Amino acid sequence: MTTTTTPPSPSELAAQYGLAPSSARPPLGDYIRQLWQRRHFITAFATSRTVTMYSGARLGQLWQVLTPLMNAAVYYLIFGLLFNTAHKIDNFTAFLVTGVFVMSFSTRSVTSGARAISGNLAMIRALHFPRATLPFSSTIVELQQMLVSMVVLCLIVLATGEPLTWSWLLVIPALALQTMFNIGLSLAMARIGATLPDISQLLPFITRVWLYFSGVFFLIPQRVHNHLMQEIMLANPASVYIELVRDAFIERHDAPHHAWQLAVAWAVVGFVVGFWYFWGAEEKYGRG
Repeated sequence: MTTTTTPPSPSELAAQYGLAPSSARPPLGDYIRQLWQRRHFITAFATSRTVTMYSGARLGQLWQVLTPLMNAAVYYLIFGLLFNTAHKIDNFTAFLVTGVFVMSFSTRSVTSGARAISGNLAMIRALHFPRATLPFSSTIVELQQMLVSMVVLCLIVLATGEPLTWSWLLVIPALALQTMFNIGLSLAMARIGATLPDISQLLPFITRVWLYFSGVFFLIPQRVHNHLMQEIMLANPASVYIELVRDAFIERHDAPHHAWQLAVAWAVVGFVVGFWYFWGAEEKYGRG
């Protein structure tokens, strides 16, 4: 009587020879080390995207600055002149342009983060690398554009009569904390965008509400009289970072109490939660 031997299954063979799926999610510590090892790729990839982003436009990378400037001009016309807000705020031009530039940094990071996975599926399916490099790179692209915009912003602030003081140096830690928060937000949006591509269609409405909620073109205490709502709006992360940059640039502007504490808290919590949330679905990106 002959007996037939059932051949081992692929999973049994893999276990026998110590093989593991190439797309398996590594432990968190290993994942962080892999990301650090690819830090030069992240910056190089971001720089190449920045250079090619406006290569098809006649004005090229000038659009990095022209777009927020044109938005600021529209807001100045509507809120500064038609609604007469300009006469109620000291140096409204610097106040408004600072708010628009800082807000644009966060909203653009959210938008690009949502497309970080869905827009790079060919690379994800062809190469094995920590997927978090993509939302990291997308945020660095926006940071590079923000740094160019900051040069223009400094010139505008000086042109409006603000003195050059040591407080301007506080812009550096404020933007560093905002970048950390934006990376966390971009990571979270990258996971959401990977499973719900339609989120990109909703984001313009979401970011527009966020803009109106952040005091970009008005003083929150001046316009919002409900104390609870006022505190909520002032604690909003975009509002916190906007107020800190305004406080550094505009001599007669005072940031709300505890703004720096809130900025640090939002940066740490946003980055940690966003990173953990993204890492939780590492093995699922690019499938389907």
